[in-house]
Amino acid sequence: MENVELKIATDFSTTPGARYKEEGDFSGEEFREYVLYPKFKEAKTKGCHLIINLDGTAGLGTSFLEESFGGLLRTNKLDYNEVVDIIQFVSIENPDYIEEILGYLFDAYEKENK
Repeated sequence: MENVELKIATDFSTTPGARYKEEGDFSGEEFREYVLYPKFKEAKTKGCHLIINLDGTAGLGTSFLEESFGGLLRTNKLDYNEVVDIIQFVSIENPDYIEEILGYLFDAYEKENK
């Protein structure tokens, strides 16, 4: 079975923006709603991994990343363990993004399960 792939730079934008749509173009909220969540559902349905390539952008801000990935748990009500089992991250340019995102996922999980 073939994995689902998502590259932020080509499937969304090379210049990801702020947290919310009202703050400007290419927000984390927009990415989550229109790209990330549909791709996650596709991978889950297929029973495969969602491989997310973080390279090729002008940068990924903390508010963009937190809203995109933490929002999967908060807004889309996804299970933490399922998300970390399905999603795999790739970044040659800035591997620190991966740990940052995993931290946002864990923080969202902890806040929902207090």
